[in-house]
Amino acid sequence: MSIHLTSRRAAIAAALAATVCFPISLPAFAQGKGDIKIALIASKTGPLEAYAKQTITGFQMGLDYATGGTMTVAGRKLVVIEKDDQGKPDVGKAVLAAAYADDKVDIAVGPTASPVALAMLPVAEEYKKILLVEPAVADSITGDKWNKYIFRTGRNSSQDAISNAVALDRPGNVIATLAQDNAFGRDGVKAFKEAVKKGKFVHEEFVPPATTDFTAAFQRLIDKMKDQPGRKVVWVIWAGGNSPFDKFAELDLKGRYGIEMATGGNILPAMVAYKKYPGLEGALYYYFGIPKNPVNEWLVANHYSRFKSPPDFFTAGGMSAAIAVVEALKKTNGDTNTNRLIAAMEGMSFQTPKGTMTFRKEDHQAMQDMYHFRIKDDPAFAWGVPELVRVIPASEMDVPIRNKR
Repeated sequence: MSIHLTSRRAAIAAALAATVCFPISLPAFAQGKGDIKIALIASKTGPLEAYAKQTITGFQMGLDYATGGTMTVAGRKLVVIEKDDQGKPDVGKAVLAAAYADDKVDIAVGPTASPVALAMLPVAEEYKKILLVEPAVADSITGDKWNKYIFRTGRNSSQDAISNAVALDRPGNVIATLAQDNAFGRDGVKAFKEAVKKGKFVHEEFVPPATTDFTAAFQRLIDKMKDQPGRKVVWVIWAGGNSPFDKFAELDLKGRYGIEMATGGNILPAMVAYKKYPGLEGALYYYFGIPKNPVNEWLVANHYSRFKSPPDFFTAGGMSAAIAVVEALKKTNGDTNTNRLIAAMEGMSFQTPKGTMTFRKEDHQAMQDMYHFRIKDDPAFAWGVPELVRVIPASEMDVPIRNKR
């Protein structure tokens, strides 16, 4: 080990000497004109594998779209280095450190899960390099755990919660929540409760993410809600497999107790369960048939062409992140200096499959529209189709600034 380090120091010293003595002969990469390296970190294995695969597909398509197929910005080639965090915070922290220190990446993008993202935030600060969070959702990422090197194109818990409150919070409604007991679930419930102003909030139920038997949780919800007057709604916050949706239908809570389920959007395979709930309402981040803009038209057409299927929930997010990276690099003319990138990205607006997003200067959260939907059981589709009730513009959502900047 000591011989290796001595050799490495000698090599660095020689390189520095060459810089001083022979500046004209420097190779292109030493002048900052070489490849731009981007680490794309996702849960390629583990319970969120499906989300990660979509993010990766969307990111690659986004780079293709934003660079016009050249995969270059200001003459510099974009190189993506994919890494698997396995859905584990300690692994995510380690692979991000390796990306910055060993791979010498200029920007990192990811991860999939909120607990992993929270473990990664201090690494970005330590290395003074940008981490563009996509699609991890927890408010604390751009809240009390935030630092200036963190940007996020993914929606946060407050955007999810406030938009769903817009859809569900009405006088006379009795509301409860069922969520995973992790940062994603708890931040989501906290934001949702804060956003409920007109209805009556009666109960919050948290279960481990790996739960498969929801009997006890549903019984507690029934006990809290069955004798309440008014419309009774359980807002479900869930990511990954083994969701409670089928169990909710199996117990026929609506027929027996008048208790309805509500939830946000999800990937298409998960929304197959939504077919059992025609009329279900909520608010979602993306569904390929809703946004009407040139970027989404390109994504839908090209995704069908390449994969014979529509783009999904996290495909759009991956594309949005890629477009943000390219637009920031265009603004700096390919300069990857972190401070210049931060200055370019703060307040930056860019076009995505959802329309315009803007990085809020105070916490670098992308402000974006959401969509109030109602499920239709359309026999032409394997999933419950979310029909647009109305666009909830970013300007209508008072998303709190939760950091300590």
